[in-house]
Amino acid sequence: MNAGIGAAGPPLLARLSFRIESLGVLLLLSAAMAWMSPYFLSVSNILNILLATATIGVLAIGATYVISAAGLDLSLGSVLGVSAVVGAWLIDRAELPWIFGIIGCLGAGALAGFINGLLITRGRIPAFIVTLGMLGIARGVALVIANGQTIYGLAPEIVFLGQGRPWGVPMPVFIFIGVALVMHYILAYTRFGRYTLVIGDNEMAARAMGVQVETHKLKLYTVSGLMAGVGGLLFMSRVNAGDPTAGVGYELTAITAAIIGGTNLFGGRGSILGTFIGALIMGVLQNGLNLLAVQSYYQQISIGAVLIFAVWLDQTGRRRRDA
Repeated sequence: MNAGIGAAGPPLLARLSFRIESLGVLLLLSAAMAWMSPYFLSVSNILNILLATATIGVLAIGATYVISAAGLDLSLGSVLGVSAVVGAWLIDRAELPWIFGIIGCLGAGALAGFINGLLITRGRIPAFIVTLGMLGIARGVALVIANGQTIYGLAPEIVFLGQGRPWGVPMPVFIFIGVALVMHYILAYTRFGRYTLVIGDNEMAARAMGVQVETHKLKLYTVSGLMAGVGGLLFMSRVNAGDPTAGVGYELTAITAAIIGGTNLFGGRGSILGTFIGALIMGVLQNGLNLLAVQSYYQQISIGAVLIFAVWLDQTGRRRRDA
């Protein structure tokens, strides 16, 4: 079952749409991990899963917006890294108040996304090439700013965002849920969200409707960069440092989470609730593999295999619906 945009049914349910297969995968995976490890269902481990999911989750939300409009952003992990370094540099090296660390993270991420969008829409360069180039540029800029070293020593207010535990729940979990709710509302209930899905479904039709496609895509890549900036803030505050190597390979996990949550790789369909579930699937998978002491390079193989499986599942379902 796939209750996508425009599906029949009550409007609220349609707007909360997600791929039911994703929820099934999450439940089956959780059951399998609980069977293999007695520690999996402990409260502390569940909180660890949510904490680990938070950073990937906000990246996946950015990926969902771009992919829903038939775009692609391969620079998410590197933009996360440079955002974290910029935020830490402003606090530790420039000795500015802690609030500038937050502004620096978000601003650096949004700026990188804006540059991506500008090159794609005005320069007519394929998104794959632009964001692949930004992947290298952002990583290099992060290393230059940090002089190749990790920047330590952040303000307590910043550290609280990553290590605080109101009511025993990690603060990044609250931030992730808050961001997901806002971005869900925008995608499901606003004109901006509708234009995003229409562009992904049929760009020519969107132009005929009067949608400023290039301008909208520019905004989408800026949003994606902003989400990477939020991810950088969460990562920086969690480890109390600006690490120029942070986020390596995160783009693969984030894109996988978005697709396995039901976002169509070729545009026209996307759901933040589905992406939330997809991020949880990736979090459960990585946590379970850690509990089972599976080595990290085997975990990379697993994530790649899950990405291929998710795309295959999406395409199989699409062919069945079209038959």
